[in-house]
Amino acid sequence: MIRRAVLLLLASLLLVAGAGQAAQAAGYRYWSFWERDGDRWVYATQGPSTARPADGDVQGLRFAVSEDSSDAARPRGRAAFETICARTPAKEGTKRIALVLDFGTPADAPEGETPPPARTACARVSPDATTAEALAAVAKPLRYDTNALLCAISGYPEQGCGEQVAQKERKPAAERQDRPDGGPSLGLVAGLGLVVLLGGAAIWQVRRRG
Repeated sequence: MIRRAVLLLLASLLLVAGAGQAAQAAGYRYWSFWERDGDRWVYATQGPSTARPADGDVQGLRFAVSEDSSDAARPRGRAAFETICARTPAKEGTKRIALVLDFGTPADAPEGETPPPARTACARVSPDATTAEALAAVAKPLRYDTNALLCAISGYPEQGCGEQVAQKERKPAAERQDRPDGGPSLGLVAGLGLVVLLGGAAIWQVRRRG
């Protein structure tokens, strides 16, 4: 019976260890793609290579570490089409796309790299051009991976593309709501409590039947 209790306790410890490893995953470092809807940013449902914005649209891209679309950081700065494209007059047979390019913060930058300042650009392109073509007109060099994932804008970052970032590797940032005390996650505490309870129950069973 003692052996059974020990095995039960070990299985519980392995369960908590697995939960702890899952908690280490912080997300992925990548360029998120946004569309302007009135006065707010909306996460784009298409990629830059397939999206075909209309004349007068505002689109944004933000480089950051994000877990998913609900966690993704929005582009910062002014996003008025009239301001961004003020010096790019309309021209027949073309369309103008306002782009907000936010290279992110040092906290989300790859090791050894420094993000350029955020900037805006107005791309004048053909009426059927995609966002990727608009970017190519004003923000070269662009870099893509073999799956057509946008990896770099204006050469930033120099390396990497959508790589996973562990929590322990993620640098602290003021704009992120990290736990102030740096303590363990609620899931880990609950898991440890479960181990204690299971261990105590197993030992009680051994003593009861001994």
